[in-house]
Amino acid sequence: MNVAALIFDVDGTMADTEEVHRVAFNLAFERLGVGWSWSRADYLRLLAVTGGKERLVFHIRSLPLTARERNRLLGLVPRIHTEKTKFYISAVRDGAAPLRDGIARLLCEARSAGCRLAIASASTTSSVHALLRKALGSRGPELFSVIVCGEHVRAKKPEPDVYEIALARLNLRHDQAIAFEDSTNGLLAAEAAGLWTVVTPTLWTAAGHFDLAGLQLPRLGDP
Repeated sequence: MNVAALIFDVDGTMADTEEVHRVAFNLAFERLGVGWSWSRADYLRLLAVTGGKERLVFHIRSLPLTARERNRLLGLVPRIHTEKTKFYISAVRDGAAPLRDGIARLLCEARSAGCRLAIASASTTSSVHALLRKALGSRGPELFSVIVCGEHVRAKKPEPDVYEIALARLNLRHDQAIAFEDSTNGLLAAEAAGLWTVVTPTLWTAAGHFDLAGLQLPRLGDP
């Protein structure tokens, strides 16, 4: 394998962000008065659905509502998600989501070895850029040759769209890049795009199925 690029998922992989997302959702629910509060157990179940808006839709469709109320709440999804993103970005800027062990070292070593870096995330561009700027400095996003986010694809993980777009923009074949993921849906997306994948689960994703991974590690830090 001639590795020319490393392609990273962000949430869970580069930083353990899921608790920050959960809290941001609950703050948005409170702000808009929808009467919901997602516990950790609730959010763990919802992580089976990739994407914040998609999780909101899934949640609404699971509730025992009249058709009128369901449609009203579905219409609120963009506003809820916008508010949630504001809360999330504020928390990230305050340092709530540091990089996972070994990520900064790996990025530095890859660049020194001439590997390009890319992002393939289901999150929003604004959220990804906020995390990269906080963790890697104001020019953090510029370290990555390609950044593909949730709003750039029609179908999110486990569909391979985000990885296929990243490979196309890098002008690379699937055997010239390695993907880094933390979840089953992320692994399925990378595998469907033909990528050899390193998986580093978090407590949120540890119960996933990772048999398709090229390598599974608890973290990317030194032994």
